[in-house]
Amino acid sequence: MPHATVRDIAREAAVSVATVSRALNGHSNVRPEVREHIESVALRLGYVPHAAARHLSSARSGMIGVVVPDLHGEFFSELLRGMDREASERGLYCMMMVMHGDAQRGVAALHAMRGRVDGLVVMAPQVSADELLAHLPRGMPAVLVNCAPGHSGRTELRIDNVAGASALVEHLIATGRRRLVHISGPAGNIDADERLRGAQEACTRAGLSLRVLTGDFKEPSGAAAAARLIEEGADIDAIFAANDMMAIGAMMTLKRAGIVVPDQIAIAGFDDIPLTRLISPSLTSASIDIASFGASAVARLVKAIAGDDDGGVEQRVPIVIVRESTGPARHSQHGPNLSNVHNNKPEQSGKGELQ
Repeated sequence: MPHATVRDIAREAAVSVATVSRALNGHSNVRPEVREHIESVALRLGYVPHAAARHLSSARSGMIGVVVPDLHGEFFSELLRGMDREASERGLYCMMMVMHGDAQRGVAALHAMRGRVDGLVVMAPQVSADELLAHLPRGMPAVLVNCAPGHSGRTELRIDNVAGASALVEHLIATGRRRLVHISGPAGNIDADERLRGAQEACTRAGLSLRVLTGDFKEPSGAAAAARLIEEGADIDAIFAANDMMAIGAMMTLKRAGIVVPDQIAIAGFDDIPLTRLISPSLTSASIDIASFGASAVARLVKAIAGDDDGGVEQRVPIVIVRESTGPARHSQHGPNLSNVHNNKPEQSGKGELQ
C-alpha cells in the first residue's frame, strides 16, 4: 500500500490507533503477541514512519548541534567522521558550526542553535569556563569536549593531555634524548596549555630543561619553529610538537635541510592522525582514536537527551604509538646537531607564530 498510515495499520490489524502508535514506538505496555502482529501488518503494508510527525509528537527535532573550533587538518575530519557516523546510526542529523578560533563566534553559535537542536556537542577549548557556562542554553542537554574545566553538572569528555604529553616526553628521554624543544599550541587553548604542562613536568622529573616555541596547531608554525632552530644552530636532539601537523611541518623542514630524523633529531606529535602512519619516517604520536572519541561524544549526548546520563566526566588517556621518528639516537652525545647546517636555510611552508 503506497503511503500507508498508522490508521491503515490499525484498521488492518483490528486494533486502535493508540495501540499501533505504542507498539511502533517501542512502548512496554503492549503485549508481545500484539506487537508482533502489528509489526507484521506494518511490514506487509510497506509502512514507513514519518520522521517529521514523529519529531513533533516527541517534541524533538532529531537534530543535534556540533560546535567545533576549526575544520583545518585531519584531526577535525576524523572527529566529525566519528560524530556523524554515530549520529547516523541513531537516526539523527548534525547541525555544525565552526568557531574559526573566535570565542565570540562560538558564543553566537550557541545562541543560534537554541530551539533548533535537541542537544549540543561543544568543543571550545579557547572559551573560558565561566563564559561558556553563561551562554549554554539552560535545560538543553550538552556534552562538553575538551573545554576548560569548571562546568558543574555538565557531561564532559576530556583527553588527559597532561598524561599523554608526559608519556611522550618520557619516551623521548628513554631513547637517550636530553636536549628537548616543545612546539606548543596557542596560549590560552586548554589542550595546548595542558600538553605544555605535561611536557614540563616530565622534564622536571628527569632534571632536564625544556625550551618552548609557540605555534598555532598548524603545519606552517611547526615548519617555522624548525627553521628558527636551524638558523640558530640550536643544540637540541628532540622535538615534541603539541599536535601532529606541527610535528610534520617541523620534520619536513629538517629533512629539506639534510638533518636525519631520527638519527640526529627525534620528533613526536600528538593526536595520531592517519597521516602519521603514511609519511616517512612514520611519526610517533599520542593516540586517542579520534573518530571513536567523536562517536563517544554523540553517544553520551543521546543518553543526556534521554535523561539517562549522570553528568560525569569521562577521561580518555592517550596511548603512545612509537614509530620510526623516535628511533634510538646516534649522535645525542656529540654536541649541537644543527650547528653545521644553520647556514643552509630551508624553505618554509608558511609563516608561524613563535615566542
